[in-house]
Amino acid sequence: MDLAGVGLRTAMSIEIEKKYQLPPERRSAVEEALKEFGAEYVGEDYEENTIFGGPALSDKGAILRIRKIGERTVLTYKCRLAGVADVKHQTEEETEVADADAIRKIVEALGLVAGVVYEKRRKTWKFRDTEVVIDELPFGLFMEIEGSITSIKEAEMLLDIEDLETEHETYPRLASQNGTRNGTVMESRF
Repeated sequence: MDLAGVGLRTAMSIEIEKKYQLPPERRSAVEEALKEFGAEYVGEDYEENTIFGGPALSDKGAILRIRKIGERTVLTYKCRLAGVADVKHQTEEETEVADADAIRKIVEALGLVAGVVYEKRRKTWKFRDTEVVIDELPFGLFMEIEGSITSIKEAEMLLDIEDLETEHETYPRLASQNGTRNGTVMESRF
């Protein structure tokens, strides 16, 4: 498992995942299925995510994120790869940093600007060759499965979620659409 708790990666740091809208009434059935099929419960985290942008990133369709998870801070660069499939592919590089305030000052000194802040509660399981997470955000409940395309399809079948609606938007975009403006930043907080 990598530093941000977002598990499986290919050798080229390509993240492969599928995101679903999870109706609240289906949450317990998914959690029971995970338990029934022997998934390893990794734990639950509360996160604060700050998304930075600027011309150098927007030209590439990329973002830089500072994620605070308790006392830990993780800096992540993401760039979505072209495609319109339900399973998204994106490059992702991340590293844990020792000082959240210092990394924010460095990022801002480089001319990047915070545009979105959102909070999230995440439960994580290792399930066969995938990582399954259930994310609760102020604007909804979601589920992500990360792994190979084949292992994602297998997990969908075993968890009986093939009928769930795929969510194509990113959390930052959903937070922008559903958040509250605080100066120049869109915030989505509990």
